Amino acid sequence: MMDSNRYWVGFNLVKGIGAIRFKSLLDHFGSAERAWQAPADVLAQIGLPQKALENLLILRNKDDLDQVWERITEQKIKVLTLLDDDYPPMLKEIAVPPPVLYIRGTLDEGDRFSVAIVGTRRMTNYGHQVTQAQAAHLAANNVTVVSGLARGVDAVAHKAALDAGGRTIAVLGSGVDVIYPSEHRKLAQEIVANGAIISDYAPGTPPEGVNFPPRNRIISGLSMAIIVVEAGERSGALITANFAAEQGREVYAVPGNIDRVQSKGTNALIRQGARPLLNKEEVLGDLSLNQVSAYRQAHLFLPENGLEAELFELVKNEPLHIDEICSQSSISVDRVTASLVMMELKGLVRQVDNMRYQAIGEERSGYQTSDREGDSDFERT
Repeated sequence: MMDSNRYWVGFNLVKGIGAIRFKSLLDHFGSAERAWQAPADVLAQIGLPQKALENLLILRNKDDLDQVWERITEQKIKVLTLLDDDYPPMLKEIAVPPPVLYIRGTLDEGDRFSVAIVGTRRMTNYGHQVTQAQAAHLAANNVTVVSGLARGVDAVAHKAALDAGGRTIAVLGSGVDVIYPSEHRKLAQEIVANGAIISDYAPGTPPEGVNFPPRNRIISGLSMAIIVVEAGERSGALITANFAAEQGREVYAVPGNIDRVQSKGTNALIRQGARPLLNKEEVLGDLSLNQVSAYRQAHLFLPENGLEAELFELVKNEPLHIDEICSQSSISVDRVTASLVMMELKGLVRQVDNMRYQAIGEERSGYQTSDREGDSDFERT
């Protein structure tokens, strides 16, 4: 795998070549290795911008990819590419998935049942209490808590998940070997031991401000839903909420005091269509995550069979009542019911309301986002 992945790492190091340009290179050359070794005139002919081409040529001449790969492996950093089977399946579904992920710690199949908790760095006592209670409740029910390791809400969410004996994932705006803020190094070590630290930035990348908005798409992309606890009107948590809505994830916001700066963003999200989070149990119920414990205990990751595939296709576009499913499939109600129960435990479908089912990931949040120029490409400049 090293022979293939090291070229993905090489392109990941080139400023000016982001996810979209890299995909274009892969489509043209068929592999990262052939694209890396392509002559400069050919790269120019297919439209690689001059500055990106110059950066690529400099890096090709300066760095030995074997040495780069050796430095990564020496730090026990795992590299995943979009072609790897264990690349997070939820993240692979988003519009522009990161081509390369760097990981310290471990990801497991159960991490598909993840919920992100994000919010302000300057939280109130109320925000601290809500974050702690919600993260602990999710973790106690075997739901992985995702956040960004920042001060405030993020750190409390990670710590509460760990204290509850659960798993948590931190997504960084720096290399996974550059912990920011520095006072969270001990917390980062605990996360590595009970989850993972993830970044799409190469090891050694400093925590520059421009890195954080794009990384928020990974926080939401890894998650079935996000919870914004407290956020000011310009909080980075609102960027995560925008990405979540665009990705079809459910967006929850904690209602707050209308006179508090920390509640301006969350109250605005609710006005725009985000779900108000009124108790810590409702996320589990809404997303059918109250069955994750049973799923993990029974190890119900079974191969998808023909019946499951047929039922999934029926409920892919809209919720259907079990009677409609039986009618359209011409399958007995006993077999349909049994299969839907298994599919629900495996995270393939959810029960929207009384006996109506829909494929997970196909429903769309009611929260509407505004258009933002330049957010879709994530090219590094």
